[in-house]
Amino acid sequence: MAITQDGVELGVKISEKAAQKIKQFAVKDGVTENVGLRVAVKGGGCSGLTYDLAITDQELPSDKIVEQHGVKVMVDKKSYIYLVGTELEFSDGLNGKGFVFNNPNAKKTCGCGTSFSI
Repeated sequence: MAITQDGVELGVKISEKAAQKIKQFAVKDGVTENVGLRVAVKGGGCSGLTYDLAITDQELPSDKIVEQHGVKVMVDKKSYIYLVGTELEFSDGLNGKGFVFNNPNAKKTCGCGTSFSI
């Protein structure tokens, strides 16, 4: 089931906790306005595809952009098809992994949770 906001399909949904962490990392990187997270899928990792994250304030004309909790999530068109319905969480408990992707499109994931296959 696709995640929607006001009837519009979202590629990536971010939790409030993940948004707070993105803002913290952005401040460390000197980004204080137009805080965004570029999310992409690239070849690699143990399962064939891997997630790539970058803090940025630069939007590209081809980006699909969703804003949640004061953070823009920017996804290129090629990666978007792999990420529709994905939820980005942040785990910092005793066994915290950092950013965690809950991707309903992934058929197989590796043990570390950073790569997947479709």
